[in-house]
Amino acid sequence: MKRHATAVWKGSIKEGSGSISSQSGVLDKTQYSFKSRFEEGKGTNPEELVAAAHAGCFAMQLSAFLTEEDFEVGSLETKGEVTLKDGNITNSHLILKAKIENIEKDKFDELVEKAEKNCPISKLLDTKISVEATLI
Repeated sequence: MKRHATAVWKGSIKEGSGSISSQSGVLDKTQYSFKSRFEEGKGTNPEELVAAAHAGCFAMQLSAFLTEEDFEVGSLETKGEVTLKDGNITNSHLILKAKIENIEKDKFDELVEKAEKNCPISKLLDTKISVEATLI
């Protein structure tokens, strides 16, 4: 399987702008710029998209591991935070709030760690990855 997205950039780094489109059409010429990346501006940015991809991938991977163990998943709400420092992504931190019936905390922690290490986006990122998980 292959997935793709397209980025188009026009102009200089500070005054220019671009758009991102995804294969699925969910992103369709979505605007991004220097301001949306480094300041506060309308549009998305690469780090925000990486954070979303990591949060979504992790939640799906954890759901798969929970299902394999016959746990019923109520919900997995995952927030991804990506840190950009000196032009490098230095950290991807995931904050999870999970509702899972009849799971012991030790088993939950074990499956969270397994998902953190095995989701495809975690494997792709060459940076520190951490998870803050709460079972509710």
